[in-house]
Amino acid sequence: MGQASEVTIELLLSSPTHRYEGRPGDGPLPATTREVFESIQLRAGLGVVGDRYFGQRAHRQASVTIMAAESLDWVQDSLGLLEHPLAENTRRNIIVRGMPIDEMGGSIFTLDSGSGPVSFVANRPANPCAWMNVTLAPGAFQALRGRGGMRCEPLSDGTLSVGPAELRMRHA
Repeated sequence: MGQASEVTIELLLSSPTHRYEGRPGDGPLPATTREVFESIQLRAGLGVVGDRYFGQRAHRQASVTIMAAESLDWVQDSLGLLEHPLAENTRRNIIVRGMPIDEMGGSIFTLDSGSGPVSFVANRPANPCAWMNVTLAPGAFQALRGRGGMRCEPLSDGTLSVGPAELRMRHA
């Protein structure tokens, strides 16, 4: 793996249910369990333990969504919002500050928040949807185009925790 850079994991989300079903104008379904955690468990090829996409064959290469915290800063600044959008409303599993995830398509990388490195491959963009206009702010769907994060596959088992972390990129 390549040189390490310091990043910060700001949010970890694992939700057993789909909350954004139907029409965005009807609003999201209520959370039935806790969804935001201080740490999450990941399993190679399966995803985040307890998440709705864990072990789903159709989502194996896209079971973990990672988004840059800076994307939410962009939404706030570009839309002139007085309050910062709530990261958990993006429904991304991992929100990281200091990681250019939207530029990392095809990359293999590790995140280590102190419990050992967890390897991922960034397979494809996690494009925003119209729900962002309801759950973040009017205009957020458009503001997040090209900034929605990446759908990733974990290549190793491990634990990630909120707080400082180390990012390592694999050299090509």
